[in-house]
Amino acid sequence: MAQGAFGVDLDTARAWKTRGVESGKYWLYLVRQSVSLQVGAVLLLIYVAAAGAGRLLIPYDPLKTLIGHPFSPPSSAYWFGTDRVGADVFSRTIAATGLDLRITVVAVAVALISGTILGTMAGYFGGVLDVLSMRILEVVQAIPSLLLAMIIVQAVGPGERNVVAVLAFVGLPYYARLVRAEILSKRNWQFAEAARMVGNPPIRIAVRHLLPNSLGPVFAYASVNAAWVVLVTASLGFLGIGIEPGRAEWGSMISRGQPQIITGEWWISFFPGLAVLGLTAGFYLIGDGIRDVMDPRSRA
Repeated sequence: MAQGAFGVDLDTARAWKTRGVESGKYWLYLVRQSVSLQVGAVLLLIYVAAAGAGRLLIPYDPLKTLIGHPFSPPSSAYWFGTDRVGADVFSRTIAATGLDLRITVVAVAVALISGTILGTMAGYFGGVLDVLSMRILEVVQAIPSLLLAMIIVQAVGPGERNVVAVLAFVGLPYYARLVRAEILSKRNWQFAEAARMVGNPPIRIAVRHLLPNSLGPVFAYASVNAAWVVLVTASLGFLGIGIEPGRAEWGSMISRGQPQIITGEWWISFFPGLAVLGLTAGFYLIGDGIRDVMDPRSRA
């Protein structure tokens, strides 16, 4: 049975279209097929809402010090307590949500788009482009991803744009190789041969027919890649080589409170760490849910 990009049989898709069902309801139908996708989507929406309404949620200036007594525990006045300079941990955690989420979305989008274009061209046309691009990507992938990101960020300097560019560059090879493999496996399928027989140019066959049927695994991987980007961003901030010093960022906040864990001031690192855990869990659940939608047999 023919399947679309998300593994849903095309007969079902055509039936929805024939009945005039709006695309929004069709996507809602897909979401309802997986509990993991639903839970992950809810978690992600919570973070998006926190990032969008951050200024309305935070009670204090996240960059201001001596708001309260240093090392004040969580209370009604300071929900997540204060750190060693008296800054409000709750305000800084919420303020960091927008920064970390923005870095994740932009880095994944750039890597996905550029990797998809490269993988489609290399997989369908082959030749020198395929050989040369794959060899270069293999060299990049031979270096551990976190180590490569640390080296490049250390070389180009801290900053949001630099971190986004580095994480997109490190993630690009995985998208390119995944799309290339999907295109190679499908370029001789019957629908592709039929498109050639009716006179479609190669670029149209690759982009209009092969690529849409190869995006399911790409989107599933994108959510896993997003979780990786969140963790690496926090790791770079923890090491002090990511975002500029002074800005509210989860990794730097965890590092800031690390020395106080053994003395009992656990809240300084705990709540930013919990924020990292929740966002990565949301992305992993979305990836698991997309896999369920692509392959209904996995839900058994």
